[in-house]
Amino acid sequence: MNEVTYEYDFFVIGGGSGGVRAARIASQLGAKVAIAEEFRYGGTCVIRGCVPKKLMVYASHFAESFEEAKGFGWTVGAPSFSWQTLIQGKDQEISRLSAIYEKNLLAADVTVFNGHVSIIDAHTVELRADTVSRLTTKYILIATGGRPVLPQIEGVEYAISSNEVFHLTQQPRHIVIVGAGYIALEFAGIFHGLGSKVSVIHRGEEILGAGFDMSVRKHIKQELLNKGIQFHFSCELACIEKNAAGSYTVLLKDKKWQLSDVDQVMIATGRSPNIKNLFDEQLGLQLDNKGSVQVDQYGKTSVDSIYAVGDVSSRIALTPVAIREGNAVAQTLFGKKAVSVDLSEVASAVFTQPPIGTVGLTEEEALKKYHIIDVYEAHFKPLKNALSGKNEKVFMKLVVDATSQKVLGVHMIGDDAPEIIQMTAIALKMGATKQEFDATVAVHPTVAEEFVTMKTAVRKSV
Repeated sequence: MNEVTYEYDFFVIGGGSGGVRAARIASQLGAKVAIAEEFRYGGTCVIRGCVPKKLMVYASHFAESFEEAKGFGWTVGAPSFSWQTLIQGKDQEISRLSAIYEKNLLAADVTVFNGHVSIIDAHTVELRADTVSRLTTKYILIATGGRPVLPQIEGVEYAISSNEVFHLTQQPRHIVIVGAGYIALEFAGIFHGLGSKVSVIHRGEEILGAGFDMSVRKHIKQELLNKGIQFHFSCELACIEKNAAGSYTVLLKDKKWQLSDVDQVMIATGRSPNIKNLFDEQLGLQLDNKGSVQVDQYGKTSVDSIYAVGDVSSRIALTPVAIREGNAVAQTLFGKKAVSVDLSEVASAVFTQPPIGTVGLTEEEALKKYHIIDVYEAHFKPLKNALSGKNEKVFMKLVVDATSQKVLGVHMIGDDAPEIIQMTAIALKMGATKQEFDATVAVHPTVAEEFVTMKTAVRKSV
């Protein structure tokens, strides 16, 4: 029997970090590769996520920096801020990065399409661009990422999500942010730092999700309250009304009060896998209860010829994870052996103000897996704040298996926490023990030295 021939060996749906990495590696390994993106190459992280957000975080730090400078002898004139200048600079950088993504694909001999793709069957995709065409491929990779989810409430059309927030033409005087996950809290810090009044509506009492250590959640909550961000806990959004003057009134469920004279409402209550109009049930792709495409350790779905990576899949929704997964799928399909991604001890950062860095198990997770754990914690005012006038405190935590003394988790809140946690993740990946942390000579004076000088556990949990 003659072997079936296809137009492509590998067709990637989605031009984000994971999809682009998979396409480039597969092409370098000799496959005939095509990729399609319906918006702009670069995906969530580059276009409407990590990169533009971090640029805005940088911008929002300067107001505090000007104030801190006074304590060190600097005389600073009256500062002013231009929202338009920030957005213009951000847009230029994002356009530059997006162009690089597409340029690198073309340099790798990948066929690049712009348009919406749907999967017809295990080896056929339909591309809707200027015309509609069907293409055949031996393997398909779904790398379509995630999308914000908006609640079904009256007036939701007046709200924006974390997609549209990057394109506001004016800085809001008063912004209401619905939700208290990491995206909501990052933008609360951004707008507060830039001078907007910020009100956060949250249906619970503790911020961030259960995947974060409770000590971290409590510490960052207090720091954000200290900064003057207004939180309204145990509240749910009921509806948004537009006023004659163009502002908004935000009404809350089961409450006798409301938020008035609001310029902007941003909803950041969660994201879901971006699978709309991608395939139908007859294809046989299995989804989990969150709508994510279920995959095995190699990224393969329930259909043998179809793989998935990144936020659309059932693993960890982080850009560096998607990149590793994309590389692994390409190596598995077109390299010399199957490659999986080790997703243990994956570090992450939250660019709140102050920022969070975390890797490994939380105290709550460790208690479920280990008989006894030792917990080391430190709360202190860093040296810089001795003169800056800030009352902000650093928080650092080690979670240790009491029996083996293996360090199970490292958590930090404070300036440079994301940078410090990256290097700490190497130690955890290597299985470092508390004794090895203790045996490491400190770098002084630094905040990071506290991780190797915490000698006495604050508690032993069973």
